[in-house]
Formats: sequence, C-alpha cells, structure tokens
Amino acid sequence: MTDLLDKAGSQTHETSANDRMVVRFAGDSGDGIQLLGSETAKATALSGHDLITLPDFPAEIRAPVGTTYGVSAYQIQFGGPEILTSGDAADVLVAFNPAALKTNLNTVRRGGLLIVDKGSLTKRGLEKAGYDADPTEDGSLAGYRVMLIDVTGLTAIAVAATGVGKKQAGRAKNFWALGLVFWMFGHDRTTTRNWIEARFKATPDIAAANIAALDAGHAYGETAEIGADIAFRAAPAVRPPGLYRTVTGTDAMAIGLSAVAACSGLKVTYCTYPITPASALLHALAKLRGHGVVTFQAEDEIAAVCAAVGASYAGGLGVTASSGPGIALKAEALGLAVAAELPLIAVDVQRAGPSTGMPTKAEQGDLTMAVHGRHGEAPACVMAPATPSDCFDTVIEAARIATTHMTPVIILSDAYIANAAEPWRVPDADALPDITPAFRTDPENFQPFLRDPDTLSRPWVRPGTEDMIHRIGGLERSSDTGHISYDPANHQQMTDLRQRKIERIADAVAPAAIEEGPDAGDILIVGWGSTYGPLKSAARRVRQHGHAVAHLHLRLLWPLPRGLQEIFGRFRRIVVAEMNSGQLLELIRAQLLIPAEGLNQVTGQPFRAGDVEAHLLRLLED
Repeated sequence: MTDLLDKAGSQTHETSANDRMVVRFAGDSGDGIQLLGSETAKATALSGHDLITLPDFPAEIRAPVGTTYGVSAYQIQFGGPEILTSGDAADVLVAFNPAALKTNLNTVRRGGLLIVDKGSLTKRGLEKAGYDADPTEDGSLAGYRVMLIDVTGLTAIAVAATGVGKKQAGRAKNFWALGLVFWMFGHDRTTTRNWIEARFKATPDIAAANIAALDAGHAYGETAEIGADIAFRAAPAVRPPGLYRTVTGTDAMAIGLSAVAACSGLKVTYCTYPITPASALLHALAKLRGHGVVTFQAEDEIAAVCAAVGASYAGGLGVTASSGPGIALKAEALGLAVAAELPLIAVDVQRAGPSTGMPTKAEQGDLTMAVHGRHGEAPACVMAPATPSDCFDTVIEAARIATTHMTPVIILSDAYIANAAEPWRVPDADALPDITPAFRTDPENFQPFLRDPDTLSRPWVRPGTEDMIHRIGGLERSSDTGHISYDPANHQQMTDLRQRKIERIADAVAPAAIEEGPDAGDILIVGWGSTYGPLKSAARRVRQHGHAVAHLHLRLLWPLPRGLQEIFGRFRRIVVAEMNSGQLLELIRAQLLIPAEGLNQVTGQPFRAGDVEAHLLRLLED
C-alpha cells in the first residue's frame, strides 16, 4: 500500500538533522485543510516548539471539487530555537488530490517529500486538475521524494466499524493524514482526541470515526516500512518561562480589545459590517461576551463607523474594522471623528488588489489611504502590528493614543497577520498599563476646544455632565468656544492645531530603534507590518556573511517616530521593503528627504526571507 519513490536519486536525506521543518497541507476546500493545519499547530506548540503558520485559501466558498481553483493550503514552520517565518519552501507537502499537487508543487524545495493520496489519482481527478498523465509515473516529479498512500481507502477501512456513511468516511481523511503527521513529528494525539470528542459531542458516531481515522494514520506510520528518515524531531523553542497559548492576529486583537476595556474602564463598542478577511474579528469578539466589549453588526460600512463614532461621543470607545474597500466607505465618518476630535479605533485588515481583488491574500496597499485617504485636511494616527501576537499590544497602545490625543487611530493589519498563528506568552494582567482616560468634569472656564498644552487635545466630556453642555460635530468650530465658524483665520488655526496634535503623538511614544543588528553599517532594511519575520531573518543571514546589515521595523507609521533621521544617517544604504509599490518609501522620502530605495512585492504572498537575502547581497556587491 506504500510506494516510496526516491525521485531525487538519494536515500540519505536526513530530515532529523535539521532544527526546524516546513510542512504544507493542500486539498479541496472541503477536505478540512485549515482544521488539519490548526490542529498541527496546536500539537506543535504543546510539544514545545516555536512556530509560524500561513493559512492560504481561496476566496470562493466552494469551487468545483477537484479543480485548481478550489485548492486550500496551510503551511507551518516549526522547531527552534526561534521561528520567524512560515518558511520559504516546504520540506513536506501532503496533497489530497492532483489539483493540490499541481498548484502547490512549486512551494516545495527540491528533494522535498511529497505525500500524495494515491486514491485520488483517478483519470477524472487528473483531468480536472489539468494533467495529461499521472505525474507520479511520467517523471515530472523527478527531484522529489514521493510517497503514495491510499489515504482515502485506508480511511474508509479505519472508520468502517463506526457505522458512518461513505460521505462522512471521506471527510475523515484529514484526520488520518493528521495521525500520520503526528507520528512523523512525534506529536501527542491526546489534545486532538479531546477536541474531537468535544466538537462532535452531539454526533458520537462522527466523533468515533474521526478518532479512528486519527489513530489509524498514526498506527500506519508506526507499522509501515517507510524509512526511519521520514520521522523528524524538531529542536525545542527557547523562550522565557511563562504561560503560553497559540494565537492568530485576530485572536490577539480580540483579547487586546477586551484588555482595553479592563485597562481603561471604558465600554468598548465594536461596530462592523462583514467583509473578508476582517469578519473573523467580529466572530472572535462575539465569543467574549461579558468581557467588556459589546458587538454590533450594522447594515453597511457607513452605519458601522457612524455607530462607533457615536459610542465614543457617548463616553465609551468606539471601534470599527473592515478591509480596504470598507475603509474607503468609512472615510467621511473618519473625517467626522477628526473634526469632532473624538477617540476611535479603525482596524484595516488589508487584502490584495483594488476592488474585490484577492480577498484572502495579503498586501500592504492601504498605507497611503490610511494616512491621506480622507477629504480635507483630516490627519489621523496610523499604526501597524508586526506579528500576530503583537496585535495585542498594538490595540492597547492605539487605545491609549486615541483617548489621550482625542483622535482616530487606524491600525493596519493584513490577511497574513490576521490568519497566521504563533505562540504568545500570556501577560500578567496586573502588569498591563493603566490607560484610564481623564474626562473633564469641572465646568469652570470650560470650552470644548481649549487644548492641553502638551498634547493639544481638547477635553473629553461625557454628554449629560452637569453644567457642561456643549456642541461638537462635522462643521468647523471656533478654536475655543466650539461655536460654528466660517472665519478664514479660524479655519487655518484649527487646521494647524489638528495637524500639530497628530505630530505630537511622536513625542509620546518610544523613538525609532534598530530591531536587530549594528548601529551603523552598509544597509539598514526598514519594514512595517507582516514583513517583520522575513526581513529580520534575511538581515540575520546577511550578517552571517560578514556584512553590517541591520533591521528597523516601524509600528508607528503616522506620524513617523522620532529619531529616524539620525539612524538613517549612519547607514550607507536604506532599503524599504513592503508588499506594495512603495508607499512607505514615498512617505520617508517626502518627510525626511532621504534617498531610500525600495524592495517591493505585490503577489498576495508574504516575502520569502531567501529572496530578501539575495536582494541585499546583490546590493552589497555594488
């Protein structure tokens, strides 16, 4: 039942010599690929390894079965002592059908292992994937090791005793593959078995079938003669002691918003309208009922952001989220929050392309829109988390800035950060910052637009506060009384004040600092958002060649943090790497008059550390 073909012409491949492994699962959207990946990530973390994942799935709800359009994938790199990316190329690809093999073969390194469901290699299956011949027989997989296993047939045998039908037996094949993978990497099945029992408590026959498949896949690995080199034991992670859990960026942001409610004493109201890939945040927050966050699904994007503005006006903290198209629709109401000078958090989970584009793929194309994408002179603060777990700290800092400086804060996440998972050290709740806002309650000499001398923010007064009736809104206001004003000089003054208020945020956050590497040298590579891992990894590799290369990552994007000019002056070349056509590069050039150069990628996929390394080495040859 096992056909192990060493297409690379070598029997000496020793995966166990590595300290990390990259595994990719691929199949139809209905094959449970994302579940397979997430359970692998969970077991990997519990085994003491560091990890980063890359869920990679189509936007279509269910493309035709067996076609290349409907292939879903999940990649995970795990091991130690530290994992920074989901991996440049897979060491192992588990392909459930010919379409998955065809669309994902280019993600596997030469000499890598292909585990292919032999039962899917039917004439019809091959034709639907666009194959003229069986790739496992025509030599097209030369250079890879191929393991053919009849996963579909073996799963049917394993679950036969549970009494489930043929359809459900087919659905259990992902758990059979999971059992084999657990054997390969030495993962414990207990947590997954417990999850299956809890998830399918109401359908015990399905639970039994999935557990039977899981155990059968594991037993297959133990008993089949497939070579000791297939088994792999990754190096453990090196982390500070503490309580850890695996989180996606969406999880971390949801927990962070709950922490904002606890740390500020404010009622956090999350107002949104469904859009991929931001919708998951609503789902995550809805599960946190009773933990300080109220969720509201509006009838459209404009209603959602207006409700969030209303929540902030009422003395709470309004939060809204969307992806690029929805943020564009929210632009006018964001301008209202700027004009009224109310705190607000707007999360943009960026996706690839204009219009609908590629809704499930990652891109950083909304930076210019976040900084300038409102009518009139309407400045706002813009931030970006660097990793999935960083979303927790970013949303707390965004809330502090929003309430202290009375401004909207836009958080630029993206599809990669939102969906990727990594271990996160759960913080001590008592150590979280106190971000309780200072509401104005003293009516003496009160004017709604008199300003704090340090932050230039106006006072925040809850409606109904005794003797402090006032008006705010979208019409221009007098610089102190808040009365409606069309005076030209006043409009200039208010425009300048709003701009200077945002600029002063840079004085209230940590100055720019090099993430890792020398304080001066040949190249400083600058990034933001989800490019963090690939850039940091690439800079490390180039330093191993003896070059003075450092990495700086921006979390505050507007205003730019203090200290950049001085840091940039210590390096011969500044390279700004981003998943767009050069938007941060334009800001840096315009604001700092620095002759920086760009490294840009717009593919819907994260940077590969090897590609960044190669680019830096080419620059060093100049």
